[in-house]
Amino acid sequence: MALVKEQAAVKVNIRAIAKFLALAGVATVVPFYIHFQWITGPLVNAILIIALFLLGIRSALILCFVPSLMALAGGLLPAVLAPVVPFIMLGNTILVLIMEWFYTNIKDANKGYWLGLVIGASLKFLFLFLNVNIVSRLLIKKELAAAVAGMMSWPQLATALTGGLIAWGVLKKIKRI
Repeated sequence: MALVKEQAAVKVNIRAIAKFLALAGVATVVPFYIHFQWITGPLVNAILIIALFLLGIRSALILCFVPSLMALAGGLLPAVLAPVVPFIMLGNTILVLIMEWFYTNIKDANKGYWLGLVIGASLKFLFLFLNVNIVSRLLIKKELAAAVAGMMSWPQLATALTGGLIAWGVLKKIKRI
């Protein structure tokens, strides 16, 4: 039994767990306390991208779900927007998956990063814009639906691209790109 415990302890990467918990903590705190899309959005997107490069695709995908739930719980997203939260989570997932694919499959790391960021951010924006427009019109009053559509349109593209710039700076500084 002691051998099994010892082998299990060897397989646990304490540094990776600490990094994950730190990034998850920031992804939790930022949307819960900062209720300004132009600060929260870039920081959350940067965290997702940093998690991708520091911890890998699995951890980054798990983190894709945290900020949206915290934004809803913390008031950045009003309760009437709860039906769009799954779409925001999927939008984050699209960004992370596209970035990972381009970075992995394009031989030039810089080109892969920037192509992944631009295409991933664009697809995230398109996905959110189209789906949230449909859902908000079905479930929310017209006046509020217009405001929701505004939040989920071009600001999503801008905050994803800005988050990618922030992540690039951090990842370059710590020599992960």
